[in-house]
Amino acid sequence: MNKIPLIDLGAQYNELKTEINEALRRVLESGVYIAGPEVEALEREIAVLTEARYAVSVANGTDALLLALEAAGIGPGDEVITTAYTFFATAEAIARRGATPVFADIDENSYNLSPEAAAAKITPKTKAIIPVHLFGHPADMDAFQKLALLHNLTIIEDACQAIGATYNNRPLGAIGDMGCFSVFPTKNLGGFGDGGIVVTNNEKHAERVRLLARHGSRKKYFHETIGCNSRMDPLQAAAIRVKLAKLHEWNARRRDAASYYNQELAGAALKLPAAASHVQHVYHLYVLQHDNRGRLAADLRKEGIATGHYYPCPLHLQAAFSYLGYKEGDLPVTERACKLAIALPLSPHMTRRQQSYIVEKVKQYG
Repeated sequence: MNKIPLIDLGAQYNELKTEINEALRRVLESGVYIAGPEVEALEREIAVLTEARYAVSVANGTDALLLALEAAGIGPGDEVITTAYTFFATAEAIARRGATPVFADIDENSYNLSPEAAAAKITPKTKAIIPVHLFGHPADMDAFQKLALLHNLTIIEDACQAIGATYNNRPLGAIGDMGCFSVFPTKNLGGFGDGGIVVTNNEKHAERVRLLARHGSRKKYFHETIGCNSRMDPLQAAAIRVKLAKLHEWNARRRDAASYYNQELAGAALKLPAAASHVQHVYHLYVLQHDNRGRLAADLRKEGIATGHYYPCPLHLQAAFSYLGYKEGDLPVTERACKLAIALPLSPHMTRRQQSYIVEKVKQYG
């Protein structure tokens, strides 16, 4: 058996090689390398996918979060509640706005921010909550919306790992006030570099994000505010549009692969990922827990099987956030997940033979 990567981007490209190359050629021959029809078309298509009135493309998923926070008026003196079990960018964006990240513990089954834990962290300074739809499993949006109504809070969905997922048959992104997506290459809908998108049903939020992402300018050389340069280029947009046409099929393949793992690994000494009955999980990552994840990862690596550790250090214990005063033991469910979680290879392009081999080795060493 050849080495099995955690995510096989080469196989993904090969499936759509002809269509992607044609899309890139179309852009190169057009001479339009900033903004233009490809970017506008992608924004329209993402709006349709997410059932949002507006979609604004930006340079990356981190900027999507940062600009959404700025559009919501979040700044110094404000507190934003989020999870410590996610990629650094979620809390980084809060801190870059001069606001204070407030970390609450997670639900042990979904790995998402616990609404009950978040509710306990609300103070008069709380202005927003950022639930992360981690690994492709939607967070409990009904509960977060109730908190938002009760306390007059903004909800910004970090859906960077969950494009195409649904909650009570509603696509993620525009359930809250704004939703943020990443099209980093390894995402379910990935480009050939960085890119991000903000979706919303609020016209003022959409206009503000677009303004900020384009140097605070609506008219060339005239600037209404201090913004930044955060634009998705047409080459990325064109390639992503090709992949977008396959997203639902690819997500279905992910669910099928996850189902196979769940079936074949049932009864093993592992905590398998769960999916609530009212959500459609898109399995950006297939993450389970093992009491000795380091040993299991090393054993699988010897057999040519790549694994991932998401995430080795929770955000509340990161050196960058030491000024917040958190200590080990503050978020026990989060900390346990960080110690025990291990991701197995999963992609729409892997074969059942590969999965069968992985299952065999996991059972052997687990």
